[in-house]
Amino acid sequence: MLSSILHRVTGVGSTVGMLVLLWWIGALASGPAAYANFVWAITTPIGWIVLVGVSWAAISHTVSGIRHFVLDIGAGFELKANNFWASVSTIGGIVLTVIFWVAIILLHR
Repeated sequence: MLSSILHRVTGVGSTVGMLVLLWWIGALASGPAAYANFVWAITTPIGWIVLVGVSWAAISHTVSGIRHFVLDIGAGFELKANNFWASVSTIGGIVLTVIFWVAIILLHR
C-alpha cells in the first residue's frame, strides 16, 4: 500500500520538478537579472528542500516505475516477492537520492 501511495505522490512531485525546470529555462532565456533571481530563490533553505524533494520524487518514481514494469510483464506477483520489491523500491529511492546529493556536493567542492 505504501509503495502505491508513494508512486502517486512522487508522480505529483515530479510535476513540481518540471515546473522548477521550466522556471530555470525561462530564467536562462530572460537574461542575467532573471537568472540571478532564480539562483537566489533556489539556494535559500526552502529552495534546497524543494530541490532535494524534487530529486527524491523523480528518482523514487523511476525506481517504482521499473518495479511496475516488471509486474506488467508478469513477474513478481507472489505476495512475498511483491512485498519485498515494494520495500526495495521505497528504500532504493531514498538511498539513490542520498547518493545523488552526496555526489553533487562532492563534485561541487
